[in-house]
Amino acid sequence: MFAQRMMFRSSQRFGVARSALRRRNYSSESPKQFAGAEDNEFNRERAKIAEHAGESGEFWRKLTLYVAVPALIVASVNAKIRWDAHWEHVAHGPKLEDKVEYPYQNIRTKNFWFGDGDKTLFWNDKVNYHKKDE
Repeated sequence: MFAQRMMFRSSQRFGVARSALRRRNYSSESPKQFAGAEDNEFNRERAKIAEHAGESGEFWRKLTLYVAVPALIVASVNAKIRWDAHWEHVAHGPKLEDKVEYPYQNIRTKNFWFGDGDKTLFWNDKVNYHKKDE
């Protein structure tokens, strides 16, 4: 009994039973969607919902391909241009060693447990500088 149940479940899972029940329609006229007992309000409503879902899915696919992807590309190009302009502007400014370090910056009550103990986890050597000797 258990083996039969397992075989039946696995055959349904892998599509064996569905392909055996599939019939070919040799008529040239298009078949009705439902016939006989299947033709009821519930099944017609479900078919309309499935059709609407297909149309909605196609709409979102087109929206993604033709609107979202180009918008991301344009935004990326804009960000890259602004990024390069920013670093070019920073390069013309004073060197990090010449900047004034105010007393409220880089306060250390104890050393960090990682690295040399002076730099935070998010330390960036291009923009952060700490005059440790003074």
